[in-house]
Amino acid sequence: MIKKILVPLFLVFILAGCKNNEANSETAQNENVSAKLDTILHNYYEDGLKLNPISATTAGDMRYNDKFPNFLSEDYRDSLRNYYKYYQQRVHDLDTSALSESEKMSVAILNWECNMNLETLQFKKDKYMPIDQMWSVNLFMGQLASGVGAQPFKTVEDYEDWLRRVDGFLIWMKSAKDNMKEGMEQGYVLPASLIRKVIPQMQAMAKEDVENHLFYGPLKHFPDSFSEEEKERITEEYRKMITEKVIPAYKEMHAFMKNEYLPKGRESSGIADIPNGEEYYKHQIKLYTTTDMTADEIHQLGLSEVERISKEMEKVKEQVGYKGDLKSFFDYVRNNKDLMPYSKPEEVIAHFQDIYDRVKPNLDKLFSLKPKTPFEIRRTEAFREESASAEYNPGSVDGSRPGIFYVPVPDASAYNIYSDESLFLHEAIPGHHYQISLTQENEDLPDFRKTLWYSGYGEGWALYSESLGKELGLYTDPYQYFGMLSAEMHRAIRLVVDTGLHSKGWSREKAIQYSLDHEADSKASVTAEIERYMANPGQALSYKIGQMKIMELRDKAKKELGDKFDIREYHKQVLETGCIPLQLLENKIDRWISENK
Repeated sequence: MIKKILVPLFLVFILAGCKNNEANSETAQNENVSAKLDTILHNYYEDGLKLNPISATTAGDMRYNDKFPNFLSEDYRDSLRNYYKYYQQRVHDLDTSALSESEKMSVAILNWECNMNLETLQFKKDKYMPIDQMWSVNLFMGQLASGVGAQPFKTVEDYEDWLRRVDGFLIWMKSAKDNMKEGMEQGYVLPASLIRKVIPQMQAMAKEDVENHLFYGPLKHFPDSFSEEEKERITEEYRKMITEKVIPAYKEMHAFMKNEYLPKGRESSGIADIPNGEEYYKHQIKLYTTTDMTADEIHQLGLSEVERISKEMEKVKEQVGYKGDLKSFFDYVRNNKDLMPYSKPEEVIAHFQDIYDRVKPNLDKLFSLKPKTPFEIRRTEAFREESASAEYNPGSVDGSRPGIFYVPVPDASAYNIYSDESLFLHEAIPGHHYQISLTQENEDLPDFRKTLWYSGYGEGWALYSESLGKELGLYTDPYQYFGMLSAEMHRAIRLVVDTGLHSKGWSREKAIQYSLDHEADSKASVTAEIERYMANPGQALSYKIGQMKIMELRDKAKKELGDKFDIREYHKQVLETGCIPLQLLENKIDRWISENK
């Protein structure tokens, strides 16, 4: 028996050598596939920056600051199709079995990106309806034009780059008008209620008060290093740009919107009323929630959540001693002068700084990862303040530009603070600022993943962050806790009204009334929100869908890991991935749970 299992010594060496050779060969093959993937991902990112130089600037890559392609031209749309098809094929040809889990996730994300963007290009809504009151390119260009946004104005070359970028933007403006005219012929037109909000935005930019024009902003912040000659030359060039190009372009657009487009505006509110609108809305649901949920499923979920949160609100109403019903309590909160303590916008900004100061000492309890990117709180620029909501603008990838929490304060005396603690947690810390900054700072992620945005994950994380208020030293005032419930209710209502508008034939007025019946926001605020959903179908669904998934995964991990569960580690697992589709996040958390049982 012993002889049968003995192997001659030289054969042992041969077999060992073969195994080493096989191992070395397998390692080399794995490294080769990884190297190929690295090249694909790098080129995908670089080619993407060339196609969208505005994204490059936003990310802090200044190589294309003078470029503004005509996003609306068929040539550009063809370039996008070719780009996504090419990289879709490149990753399809890879043998992914040898890749690490992180690399496999990058492949899955790239496939998702290509598939969804190719699907988007099949629809004509973005081509024929390129301007609205909240989401369109012209509004973001206004932020850049102010001189305090992502577009840098530190060198003479920076100022010259902007002149060339504006030329490209004005070509886009002309194409927008031409496409909208064509869209009117084919049934693609905004609801009239939205057009009425766009018209004053265009009018404001068409005023001939050059020195107070938004595009004059960079001239008010010349670097000290500039010579007088340079300042004079640039000032003359900018004056000419504003008076001979920008103002005439906005005058033309204003006249078109008022005299031609508004009379053709839809009286209906939902996207189903444009050509192929129902299929477009299905696409938008998948795009923003990164799920396969149907409009009806989401509508029913929203109704259920509205009922649940209403019961929690009743408890707060009783706690503060209010004797009326919940709907009248909403009115009481909306109009409570004690919750409107300020008279100046600066006081509102200082109020948010105070919230930040109270959160800071408690962050270590929940987070082992914290961003290095600087953070600021600013008032929203005047030109868009009337129709803007609070928002977060990411810092640059290299950390040289801070993340900015913008707060609109059109009337400080009417500013109600009851929901500000949850608002700060959502838009700032630990919401968008943590999630986006940590993604951008993560050196283990390929560059293309550092600037991706999946609303289901990103907005889901931000809404989930609102639930952490008590652990972060907030919500000690019952009205602020009611504000958190109101914010969650607001997102639950979105599930109902967004699907109501775009798949169930709801009117703008019905959606407004449903919101007023179930939350404490003012009618003006609710109206702006409903019109936001009308302009960008599906986006509003992402918050609650994402939040519920992150909470579901936290509860699952806590249940299965028991005493081994660490909230700091859970948050690390969620945040270190970067922004990803929700199914990929669930797969990752399931692996983490399995490995740590």
